[in-house]
Amino acid sequence: MASRVRDGEIGTSWSADAMFLPALSAHPGAEVVAVCGRDAGRAEAFARRWGDAYALTDTDALLDHGGLDAVLILTPNRLHHPLTMAALERGMHVLCEKPLALNVAQAQDMLAAAEAAGVCHMVPFTYSFMPATRYLRELIGQGYIGQPYHLNMRYYSGGARTEEYRWRFDRSEAGSGVLGDLGSHFLFIAMQMFGGVNSVQCQLGRYGERGPRPDGKPYERVDDSAMLSFEFVNWAQGNIHVSNMCYEDTNFGQTHHMEFHGSDGTLYSYTDWDKVQQVSGARVGEGPVRRLDIAEDIWLGARRDKVHDTYRDVFRRQDHMARGFISAILKGQPASPDFANGLQVQRVLAAAERAAKEGCRVPLTEIE
Repeated sequence: MASRVRDGEIGTSWSADAMFLPALSAHPGAEVVAVCGRDAGRAEAFARRWGDAYALTDTDALLDHGGLDAVLILTPNRLHHPLTMAALERGMHVLCEKPLALNVAQAQDMLAAAEAAGVCHMVPFTYSFMPATRYLRELIGQGYIGQPYHLNMRYYSGGARTEEYRWRFDRSEAGSGVLGDLGSHFLFIAMQMFGGVNSVQCQLGRYGERGPRPDGKPYERVDDSAMLSFEFVNWAQGNIHVSNMCYEDTNFGQTHHMEFHGSDGTLYSYTDWDKVQQVSGARVGEGPVRRLDIAEDIWLGARRDKVHDTYRDVFRRQDHMARGFISAILKGQPASPDFANGLQVQRVLAAAERAAKEGCRVPLTEIE
């Protein structure tokens, strides 16, 4: 069993700086060896801030750097498949951002290669690790709502209200728009709560203006709003609405709303990404809706007055996401969520895109 994991990290996004690299630098069993990004100055700044690491601008140079055990791929989606496959060919453990790939075929390749290599693999569906979500999952698992009937989930953000070019809304870079970017988070949570999806309907919207690509080339603009309606394998119903075009007047410019209904009760959750992260519920025969305090064994010492302090503590101090990935490697155990979970979400995304294009309900059995 390994005593230390030597990591390379590809991508210099805000999330790399806020979640992944701080988590690795704080883990006693991890060593950040190299950071790679397109901007040499930014890569150098990240390398200095989060360890005595090499700063690189060439992904091959990072992957061929001697002694790396694992790689974190935090890049635009079009690079997920080639970089993951290259890392797996070298026998590395891989954490790859969501959505796992541009399409189902790529996701299947990545899962098959990871299983053949016998390495640890993870897709970090961030919000599934937050205390409110984990408490909801625990309550539903304990039977709080009884037989699941339906869920409603809304992720509202203002991330696309500006008009500059963003790769997340470029088909060639992202594969899909807000459907894959934000929708993948809530699809994973929905399936954690209610199980597998049987069929999907979807409407996609494109409301925002987008600036030209930096290289001047034309590109296909993808969705900045998505509404999904689906049926679960257990016949429960679900609705998810994700939008990057909402004006949400909070410090982080986004809100999360979740409702879960069943034969015995209802659960609600609201997070304003400022000071509110609340779970409430009502059960048959127990009176009106009341606030439910998130259990202390879920908080695990995380600060709770400000949501972003919770966020930092969950990912920098607890064994979730990047830290959980390292701990799984050290223990010789599977990581979670893994590429199989990423493929499950990818299949629902593919069904949703087809449903939106054809104006029909698409069974998951038709998505190979």
